[in-house]
Amino acid sequence: MIKQILSKLPRKSSKSDTLASAGTDSNNNTNLGSSIQCSNGLNVVRRMSSAVFPSMVAAGAEAVEPHLSFKDVPNTEKQKLFVSKLNLCCVVYHFNDPDKDQAEKDSKRQALIELVDFVASGSAKFSEAAIAATCKMCAVNLFRDFPPKYRSNSTGGETEDEEPMFDPAWSHLQVVYDLLLRFVSYSSLDVKVAKKYVDHSFILRLLELFDSEDPRERDCLKTILHRIYGKFMVHRPFVRKAVSNIIYRFVFETERHNGIAELLEIFGSVISGFALPLKEEHKMFLSRALIPLHKPKSVGIYHQQLTYCVVQFIEKDPKLASVVIKGLLKFWPVTNSQKELMFLSELEEILEMTSAVEFQKIMVPLFRRVGCCLNSFHFQVAERAHFLWNNEHVFNHITQNRQVILPLVFPALERNTRNHWNQAVLNLTLNVRKMFCEMDEELVLTCQSKLEEEDSKSSMAAEKRRLTWERMETAASFQPVGGGGNISFLVNPATCSVTC
Repeated sequence: MIKQILSKLPRKSSKSDTLASAGTDSNNNTNLGSSIQCSNGLNVVRRMSSAVFPSMVAAGAEAVEPHLSFKDVPNTEKQKLFVSKLNLCCVVYHFNDPDKDQAEKDSKRQALIELVDFVASGSAKFSEAAIAATCKMCAVNLFRDFPPKYRSNSTGGETEDEEPMFDPAWSHLQVVYDLLLRFVSYSSLDVKVAKKYVDHSFILRLLELFDSEDPRERDCLKTILHRIYGKFMVHRPFVRKAVSNIIYRFVFETERHNGIAELLEIFGSVISGFALPLKEEHKMFLSRALIPLHKPKSVGIYHQQLTYCVVQFIEKDPKLASVVIKGLLKFWPVTNSQKELMFLSELEEILEMTSAVEFQKIMVPLFRRVGCCLNSFHFQVAERAHFLWNNEHVFNHITQNRQVILPLVFPALERNTRNHWNQAVLNLTLNVRKMFCEMDEELVLTCQSKLEEEDSKSSMAAEKRRLTWERMETAASFQPVGGGGNISFLVNPATCSVTC
């Protein structure tokens, strides 16, 4: 009975059977194990790829060794290699220590140069994966915050006398900017796909970089933003609004920004492309952004570009000339002679484009200000004001409206002939007076007699004022020392009203 039960139990395998079966199974297991290992290894590679190259995985592309040269891979693999190199260049190195990671920095720069050459050759095809990888790489390398210590504390950005500051990472940044420029300029770039990645956030971060201390960087940004504005038409209103906000913040809050000149240079060509009639949005940009840009002390840094933008607006719509001149008079400098010279130069350029109707709207306040400039003790300001009469277009305006203009400037001319310290200014004043005499001698004589009459009244008022003070001093001298009570003046109150 026990034997029957034991016979039904599984028989224990012998050592030899175990070894034999182990040998057979081991071969099978070895093959399976190796296959699992390779499979796991492949999965690991793909996971790493998904972490480092998300755009590749999304596109279903396989990783290609990024250190390979484009010459060493077949044409079918070049696009994959392009994306791999883009993702490899997402690693950012610090350049504060020039000797740190030198080999890696050189390797990355070489990869960036290969990317630029590949795009320049026309072989690149910007699929959505490539567009995403390009925008990501540019964003990682370019978008950064500038340390406050690099900015000037006294002026609104880099002045003409200051030495420009250069970014130590420029060896990498320059190539990245070159690649971004070629990307946005690429003829076969699908704008509908690219605008998903070159979006409002990307453009805002790009605009923030215009505050860079490095003039080379701002110059690259200027070209790139201009290409983006031209290619991505859907973003044009947003770019105009974002630049307006930068200008508002600069003029009304900080008066500090390094890239105003470059932004205005871009807008000079943008304004020239505005359709007629001008939209109300564009006129508001002129009145709310461009004209107030004359206010900051650092206007000399960007005045040339600002004048060009203003002139472009007047060429589009000549009726805006009076608006611009009123704005200039509003922000006219009183104590800054160099700024005043800039305003006079801009004023002459605007007057050359001003119609007779618009000129008559602003000639009274304008030539009151010009009269003050004619009398300026800063000889360059006085000379520049006199040079307005040498401009044929301005001279014609003055001739046609001499009945109004001459009475406004004649007192200034007379004061110069009497007591201006600079001989060159004195000669210019005599020439201008001679022009008026040849133009209308009778009007000159009328203005002269009126001026003499006013001078006589002024002398009488001054003499009356002197006598009043003498009587007051005499009355004060009779007051006892330490005496109380009110002082009794022996002066008729009527004699105290003096017109100054």
